[in-house]
Amino acid sequence: MRRVSSYCVILVCWLYLVPQLQGAALTVSMTAGLPAWLGPVLIVAIVCIVVMTCGMRSITFVQAFQFWLKFTALAVPAVFLLIVIAGDPATPQLAAQAFDQGQDDGVGSTPLHTISLIIGLLLGTLGLPHVLVRFYTNPDGRSARRTTLIVLPLLGAFYLLPTILGVLGRMQPTSTGKADATVLLLPAQLIPGPAGQFLSALIIAGAFAAFLSSSSGLLVSLAGVVSQELFGGSVRGFRLAALLGSLVPLAIALLSDSTALADSIGAVFAFTASTLCPLRLLGIWWRGLTDVGAIAGMAVGALLCGGAYLSAPIAAAAGLSNGMVTDLLSQPAIVTVPAAFLTMVIASKLSAHRLSASTSAILARLHTPESLHAP
Repeated sequence: MRRVSSYCVILVCWLYLVPQLQGAALTVSMTAGLPAWLGPVLIVAIVCIVVMTCGMRSITFVQAFQFWLKFTALAVPAVFLLIVIAGDPATPQLAAQAFDQGQDDGVGSTPLHTISLIIGLLLGTLGLPHVLVRFYTNPDGRSARRTTLIVLPLLGAFYLLPTILGVLGRMQPTSTGKADATVLLLPAQLIPGPAGQFLSALIIAGAFAAFLSSSSGLLVSLAGVVSQELFGGSVRGFRLAALLGSLVPLAIALLSDSTALADSIGAVFAFTASTLCPLRLLGIWWRGLTDVGAIAGMAVGALLCGGAYLSAPIAAAAGLSNGMVTDLLSQPAIVTVPAAFLTMVIASKLSAHRLSASTSAILARLHTPESLHAP
């Protein structure tokens, strides 16, 4: 089971690294006019150096600094843009046109697609490997819980900012056709002169901080798994795994198109929600999960989710992609996540004889105060 889950972690890290590098390519090409390949290469070089030379705790401190940089880089432009929009008499008309209930933007405009996307994002976040690995920097369970209580409101406040900027960007007719670059171009469109350029530069700095932060966390998780499986968990093996592991997503990012980043990120979250999330939830909260059930559930979730995304262009070419079919193939989490959970439960029931005798003791240790287990 550990090997299968390790394969899933490696695949998720690779898949999630690709849009980070594609975002860097888009940012470099759209804002500076530089070759697109420079962005991914620069991100990989910096992240590899940081991961190979710093420990987990040092990287966590770096990411904490990057969070506040990202927060500032979005909050300051958002405040100024809201002030500009509020003083524009055309704002009500632009808002009415942008959010006309009758307009159809194609994929993603139906409730089914939206609900499936939300399921994928919520449960996919829970299953992300580079989120779990951060808890290893806490000395005990109490500090881990305290960290969670502090981080959740900060993240909630942070993720309001892209939503605000996205709403403002949707209200601008000139942003049509440049969805992925809307936030980068928005300040210069609304605020002419040096002020708009400064706010755009601030957002660009925040974007690169986001790329570096996510990429470093993903590469740490990836290198940790690869070094444990192939190099015996040594420090040298970790560094080698970090270097080699970064080459695959870099190659994919350089060879693929950097458009539709939101769709590619949604696909990664749906895949994670269909594989690692059920394993984590049932492994922590259900004493009946067996190794057979875990492997079967991850396999079903991965095959269904991967099959849906691979079938989408085929169905479109055959003229079969319409309505519900389009929604389920483009965002399949609403089907694949329950299927993975159900498979784990059924397969575990059928293989109940494989349960370890120490399962109850392990779960009791997980869910009771640490003071009860002190030596």
